[in-house]
Amino acid sequence: MKSRSSARGEPRRFGNVALLALMLCSLVALSLIRARFSPIGNTAVAETIKVEDPKPVVVSKPAVAAEAGDGTDEATAVAVEEDKDEEAQPKDEEVQPKTEHAVDATVRPAKAAVAVDASKPVCYETSRRSDTCEAAGDVRLVGRTQTIYVDTLEREWKTRPYCRKHDTYALSHVKEWSLKPFPSGDGAAPKCTSNSSATAFVISTGGFTGNPFHDYTDVLIPAFITAHRFAGEVQFLVSSYKSWWMSRYIQIFQQMSRYEVVDIDADDEVRCYPSAVVGPTFHKELGVDPSKAPSGVSVADFRKMLRSAFGLERATATPSGDRWDIRRRPRLLIISRRTSRGRAFMNERAMADMAGSLGFDVRIGDPDTTSDTSKFARLVNSCDVMVGVHGAGLTNMVFLPAGAVLVQVVPYGRLEWLARNTFAEPSAGMEVHYLEYVVQLDETTLSEQYPSDHLVLKDPMAIHKQGWDALKTTYLDKQNVRPHLGRLKKTFLQALKMLPHGRDD
Repeated sequence: MKSRSSARGEPRRFGNVALLALMLCSLVALSLIRARFSPIGNTAVAETIKVEDPKPVVVSKPAVAAEAGDGTDEATAVAVEEDKDEEAQPKDEEVQPKTEHAVDATVRPAKAAVAVDASKPVCYETSRRSDTCEAAGDVRLVGRTQTIYVDTLEREWKTRPYCRKHDTYALSHVKEWSLKPFPSGDGAAPKCTSNSSATAFVISTGGFTGNPFHDYTDVLIPAFITAHRFAGEVQFLVSSYKSWWMSRYIQIFQQMSRYEVVDIDADDEVRCYPSAVVGPTFHKELGVDPSKAPSGVSVADFRKMLRSAFGLERATATPSGDRWDIRRRPRLLIISRRTSRGRAFMNERAMADMAGSLGFDVRIGDPDTTSDTSKFARLVNSCDVMVGVHGAGLTNMVFLPAGAVLVQVVPYGRLEWLARNTFAEPSAGMEVHYLEYVVQLDETTLSEQYPSDHLVLKDPMAIHKQGWDALKTTYLDKQNVRPHLGRLKKTFLQALKMLPHGRDD
């Protein structure tokens, strides 16, 4: 019995061993196949998958824009609130519906170690106001067609390099640029006629440029934020180029770059670079957010650069140690405006006399009457207090020395929100003291234009509800002011106390 049972068990034992061996071989084979073909562990492929499906960005409705001559617009207050605590996001297809999201440039390594961040999508949202595109590799730029060919790209991208991306009026004056992969076929890519080792940086001087507030907020400060990391190894290629505008600010661009500025739309070259940036990065009105800026650069660094650009002597409002030096007498600058433009001081001369009686060395200047930016910048820099009605002229605060005082006269009409967003909040980053003088009903010429029971005088918010055009026309264009000298005197005395000149040695 035992021998028969043992003989029956031998084949069964042999079959089990064979089955186990087959299963082991199958597992080994599957492991080899998975190691060869699975994306796990392949960081380049994994990163590509992540980038191809970016989180959607909610796009706000286009803001109603003001005319370029205002100095401010309705989008200002809205944009400031929206931009707070925003992180950079991949560019939304809703903004450019014709453009598909491209594969990340990290799939193909850059040809050289450049300062372009290849870990981001080619075009991405740096704030609700700005998109920036970056690419590295064999970059060939054809200015007349606003086209950039990059060998590392897989798909086409489009953008308008100006920091008001949802403002349809502004963008109607900004040309669209395309970043494209090399055309297929040998010799299809345009041949280089100019080569540079710098990074190409495309910006636009379209939009609202020509107004100092927009010049600095939309173009100059964003360009500084973006270009700073390149330490001069960047070439500005300016689209919608305005020669008069560039003449006004050329010293600033010469501080940011070692290369000539190019009117790129009129350029016949095929310019070749190792990398390109299209569109500057916006942070906030007249300011820089150090937490978002490369290397923690701040608006103080921007102001330092301005002093170098225009040869400004005073970094701070500290007085001279020489007791006989005229600089011990604080200087006050009144920003003048023509009455035909609105928001002019109707008692300018009396204001100057009153300020002089307080010990100020008073100067009156109208920035619109000079095309010499350096000259007016030096005047502002020599002053300790600057006073003006809300408007583009107050942008000259960028030239004030640290510790100086800005006095913003807010026109009648419940415009404190506009004053706060445009000049009050930026003053802190510039280390400039800020005071506000709000015009009352008996100090505005509107009281001479409308009956006492008119909505314009009795209920300004009813005019606000009619939209930006109504607000602008009524309270900015048609209004001049006549501040009470007694009330204004208290403000000037307060400014005097804030200055180093007003302190005991």
